[in-house]
Amino acid sequence: MLTGRCLCEGVRFEIAGALTPLGYCHCKQCQRASGSAFSANTTVAKTDLRFVAGAELLREYESSPGRFRAFCSRCGSPVYKRVGEQPDTVRIRLGLLDGDPQLHARVHIWVSAKAPWYEIADSLPQLALGLPPRK
Repeated sequence: MLTGRCLCEGVRFEIAGALTPLGYCHCKQCQRASGSAFSANTTVAKTDLRFVAGAELLREYESSPGRFRAFCSRCGSPVYKRVGEQPDTVRIRLGLLDGDPQLHARVHIWVSAKAPWYEIADSLPQLALGLPPRK
């Protein structure tokens, strides 16, 4: 069981299931939503995510058609992203986790939009765009 919380600790959650391999997303929307060079995310089944406090503080913003970013309305922490076409999963922001998810990044995506002031210094694969669709 992993736990997580937003900056003000108003939103708290538990994750009971497996996480997908994490990736670093360098798209402009993730840069703006995180206020940083990239976001670190992992996919979680909605059935494995439980909000133990502060669900009423969550607000969603439709950042592009069918893509919703949830954040704490009190402190502004980004919590997850969901895609209308994938109703059974959400993308959790790893910076909110309390403990070690026992994952290591596998890929950088959307490096074609990478912040010009950030240099990728690891040996992970770098994809110009996003991940290919799942079959």
